[in-house]
Amino acid sequence: MTLALIDFSIGLDLFPLVAALLAAVTCGVLGNFLVLRRLSLMGDAISHSVLPGLVIGFIVAGSRSPTAMFIGAAVAGVATVGLVELVKSLGRVEPGAAMGVVFSVLFALGVLVLESGSARDAHFDAECVLQGQLETLVWFSAPDSVSGLLSADTIEAVPRQVWSLAVIAVASFAFVIVLFKELRIAAFDPALATAQGFSATAMHYALMILVAAATVASFEAVGSILVIAMLVCPGATARLLADRLGGQIAWSVAIAVATAIGGYIAASVVPAAFGGEPVRAAGAMTVVGGGLLCVGLVFSPSQGFVARRLRRRRLARTVALEDSLVLVLRAESLGRSVDRTQLAESLPGRDILAAIREGQRTGLLELDRGTVRLTPAGRTRADDQIERNRSWSRYLVDEVGVPADHVPGTAEQLEHIRVGDSANEPSLERPSS
Repeated sequence: MTLALIDFSIGLDLFPLVAALLAAVTCGVLGNFLVLRRLSLMGDAISHSVLPGLVIGFIVAGSRSPTAMFIGAAVAGVATVGLVELVKSLGRVEPGAAMGVVFSVLFALGVLVLESGSARDAHFDAECVLQGQLETLVWFSAPDSVSGLLSADTIEAVPRQVWSLAVIAVASFAFVIVLFKELRIAAFDPALATAQGFSATAMHYALMILVAAATVASFEAVGSILVIAMLVCPGATARLLADRLGGQIAWSVAIAVATAIGGYIAASVVPAAFGGEPVRAAGAMTVVGGGLLCVGLVFSPSQGFVARRLRRRRLARTVALEDSLVLVLRAESLGRSVDRTQLAESLPGRDILAAIREGQRTGLLELDRGTVRLTPAGRTRADDQIERNRSWSRYLVDEVGVPADHVPGTAEQLEHIRVGDSANEPSLERPSS
């Protein structure tokens, strides 16, 4: 049975796609903790600072030996992590500034060494550094059937880059699974981690060493652009879709897989649709990852632009309804009636029509020939609203020390916030009477 899926070829596409998947998933899983700890720039720092390691590895080996250059890049990556921590602690600067300083200096050092006489023959390809060399991972002796994939020759045919990524992927998943609880506590509360008997600093260095190893292993296959994107985009997108770390990691894996497969297909399908030539797969994957992040920013059910707009509209309608209930109750207590026009004039800037419709729908208001009246349930809700205003007023004067003449406006804002609102809405505990 010949494999055919969007012109998929075992020899041309299998190993590039496997390498892209391994790099994306590994960087995506580790990137969750970088996003949580606000260290997303670390991937960028390491991907730039491996240059002196690559050059020194070339000088020591006297050739572009993959093993020597990998070791040199790995040492440079780990050194970057240590130097960033050193600059942070000694210079007392924020992590972003420390990372920017370290990777700029190391990258410049790599360029200087590269221009020296002993390294001029290194011939580093800038395009390869940026976008990797996925397209060169060709399996020339690939079988034309699925049964051929199970032969003994398959293991020997696997490129070195795929083996390196597979080892780092296994180590990264094992690290996250075994130390999930410790990583979670260290990410959110380092002091609590220390109090529970394990070092948050040690966890940080272990994580950074794995990030450096994943960056170096991915560097040759997919290039620095995709490494940086995969360390940030899947974790940042998953953060928009999940409120718990376990769910966030699961989402990041799914997003990384979708990014790798979608980008690999899009690299040839999209240009062909417009009559163009295929583009580099790593660049297309990066674009897909950024596109998924944009989709999450707009359509995330809890933090997306659309959801926030809907919550604001719902909150504005609730505030207008509650203020209308209070105004009608006070008018009725004075023996007066209130119509829609009077409500709109008394509450400028509020969508009174929408508030009245909401009140009718929930059984709080009645509309009788243009006159707005409270139902028994509406009267109870208005009484509760007035009591919340009084409670907040007393709290602000007695506990916070706000001058009495400054209280009304603040109390009117706070009275609409109550215990029991959704986790995504602002919520404050109402002071007791």
